[in-house]
Amino acid sequence: MSSLNLDDFTDLIERPDGGVRRDAEARRERQIVPPGALGRLDDLGEWLAAAQSAVPVRPVEQPRVVLFAGDHGVAELGVSARPAGGAGELVREILEGGRPVSVLARRLGVAVRIVDMALDCDPESLPEAVVRHRVRRGSGRIDIEDALTLEEAEAAFRAGVAVADEEADSGTDLVVLGDVSVGGTTAAGVLVAALCGTDASVVTGRGGVAIDDLAWMRKCAAIRDALRRARPVLGDQLQLLATVGGADLAAITGFLLQSAVRKMPVVLDGVVVAACALVGQRIAFRAPDWWLAAHDSGEPGQAKALDRMALEPLLDPGVKVGEGAGGLLALPLVQAAAALAAELPEKPKASQAPEDEAPEDEEPEDEEPGQE
Repeated sequence: MSSLNLDDFTDLIERPDGGVRRDAEARRERQIVPPGALGRLDDLGEWLAAAQSAVPVRPVEQPRVVLFAGDHGVAELGVSARPAGGAGELVREILEGGRPVSVLARRLGVAVRIVDMALDCDPESLPEAVVRHRVRRGSGRIDIEDALTLEEAEAAFRAGVAVADEEADSGTDLVVLGDVSVGGTTAAGVLVAALCGTDASVVTGRGGVAIDDLAWMRKCAAIRDALRRARPVLGDQLQLLATVGGADLAAITGFLLQSAVRKMPVVLDGVVVAACALVGQRIAFRAPDWWLAAHDSGEPGQAKALDRMALEPLLDPGVKVGEGAGGLLALPLVQAAAALAAELPEKPKASQAPEDEAPEDEEPEDEEPGQE
């Protein structure tokens, strides 16, 4: 039995300040560019003002990329274009600056933090700052066994909460949240299918590195088999993450919910994060108000999850690589929205006649009797 009470998040998470959002909308109506002329940038600026509880909105000055990493046993079935246990190599490439997220982060001046939750590699091969939250080496093969024990799922969830607190305490004002995994999109597909009540084929995509038709069929079969194991535990979200999720997915879910508690906005990248967000919505229905969907990755599971949460992607660049790259592409848009909302001048007020001068078209008032 877990000692973690997920129901607490329902009470702890408040919506972004509605009164501040109305103030931001009123300010926008007074600005020199007509409302609506900037499209979604208007909505973004108002959302950010409500999240910050500040009008005018403050600039996003300390964004951070946070990536949770893990290997999934289901990758042994050949459901991914990458070899099983290959996420550790991806992490090393990110740290060495050779992945798309590394290039974009350098260009935008954003720090990248990687949190190893279940990589299938020697922890001594990675920096201590990366591996210190690791729960286990690889997650179980979800088509035939649980990804985690309930105790491991709780430890991973709590690690995600702790990382969110660390980021909020350090002054991070917006997080681009992503994953580094092999087999993670298969686990994500199971979560989305289970929570949306759909068939495996509806949520099965081809991953960041597109798989061929045979691999797609293997992936669809794995999701179908895992889905049978997921349905009996749908009422217990922590048990669901233990059964068909993984340590990285449990940590992402904890991070998302605690970020909402701490009123720290999060930009969602990719299908794995979207699936965890869907679990988070089940736990605390107000939490999605603190999240933005960065882009459409082309994964059907992501589209299904975002539709269920009523989150519309900001961009559609066709980026499938994951690892936070699509989220980083959306960051300049968020920063631009904040700058426009704060810095556009207001329309000049209509000129008024001085109070001591009568308008030219009015007669002066008659003098009262007795006045000289």
